[in-house]
Amino acid sequence: MKTLWTSLVADLLFPAQEALKRHQTVSVCRGLEDSQWWSTDRIERLQLARLKALLTEAGSSVPYYRQLFSRLGFEPTGVRSTQDLSALPLLDKATIRQHRDALRHDRAVGLARFNTGGSSGEPLIFFIGRERVSHDVAAKWRATRWWGVDIGDPEIVVWGSPIELGTQDRVRQLRDALMRTELLPAFEMNETKLDHFIKRIRQRRPRMLFGYPSALAHIAQHARHRGVALDDLGVRVVFVTSERLYDEQRHIIEHTFGCPVANGYGGRDAGFIAHECPRGSLHITAEDILVEIVDPASGQTMPMGQSGEIVVTHLATRDYPFIRYRTGDIGVLSSKSCPCGRGLPVLAEIQGRSTDFVIAEDGTVMHGLALIYVLRGVAGIRSFKIIQHTRSRTQVQIVPEPDFDPADTASLATELRRRLGANVSVEVELVDQIPAEKSGKFRYVVSHVPLASPEKVAHHA
Repeated sequence: MKTLWTSLVADLLFPAQEALKRHQTVSVCRGLEDSQWWSTDRIERLQLARLKALLTEAGSSVPYYRQLFSRLGFEPTGVRSTQDLSALPLLDKATIRQHRDALRHDRAVGLARFNTGGSSGEPLIFFIGRERVSHDVAAKWRATRWWGVDIGDPEIVVWGSPIELGTQDRVRQLRDALMRTELLPAFEMNETKLDHFIKRIRQRRPRMLFGYPSALAHIAQHARHRGVALDDLGVRVVFVTSERLYDEQRHIIEHTFGCPVANGYGGRDAGFIAHECPRGSLHITAEDILVEIVDPASGQTMPMGQSGEIVVTHLATRDYPFIRYRTGDIGVLSSKSCPCGRGLPVLAEIQGRSTDFVIAEDGTVMHGLALIYVLRGVAGIRSFKIIQHTRSRTQVQIVPEPDFDPADTASLATELRRRLGANVSVEVELVDQIPAEKSGKFRYVVSHVPLASPEKVAHHA
């Protein structure tokens, strides 16, 4: 049951904000709340229609695709099924970097610039238009409502992206106050910070939490060490995203907060791909996102039920198309329907998506992104890997671009020591390539300094 304030925010204030931004979020969300109950066949017909429209627009008005389609002899009007996408090459970060401006629509306006490296370690600059923002926000809004909460309900966000943390000006603070959302920075998690986080959560009494699973599990673990109860606050659901959710993390979060965990999968580059429903299925936002599972080596589409790389086509990206975009994540599509009754397809499994914590010299626990953002800010880095061997020794491998300045290695080591500790040895090594793990998945932050096991904490509790 919505409170009066939640109704005011969800039905009036948030729609007004989106209208001022010239977003179509409200109408898109209404459509998504209807289409989620469509049959699988009807959703697939919608996908095909939207795919043909995207490909037609890209072929006529996006320089990169205009040239690509001409070279391949690819005709969008000839597309008869979503499987026909296999005639096009995969889109990766290197291609976007190389053709960044040519991927813009000729008449694109109001594009927002994004810079993301995430857990992949490859800095990427790309652009997002209002259409895509509207659809992404609407998809997240729909999934939020699956759990009986809504925009305007008290919320705490445990996050670490500078995009959010760098915009806490007065306007943003006022907006967050009206929306009843509070941001807690996830970069540093020493005992003092964790005690503060727990205190704020108890004071705030949020109906929902949102953040990295590793960060929220760490908060939950610390609360149990302190003997502080968090399951008496009325939290309805904990939304997690941006990392692989491990079973032990789900267990400790659910046990500590006394509510279910809802997993989400996506990113700034690929969009909001899938959300977990209360029946436990990870539903793809199929109205906007077309998912393929391909063999990472050959690029061939894998049969249903077999694992491969998750490749997405975002159907609301006419201004800056993402067509057959390689996420770098490994997953499996399910052929089973969900007992919830939604016709949306299901991701059965996501493998290998994780960003480790690192531990500073003084014992401060930091999200691995705290170090990733340091490297992402240095020009000329193609890819990298951070390996924390001990608290006193961290190794950084860098694959440089031709314009990388070797003199930057000294300042880079200094910046990392500012986070890890003044006496930490930071070894920066320039390499030709960074090999994958034995699993085939690339990991770009690897810490060999163990955290306390959630399973052990649960046993002692």
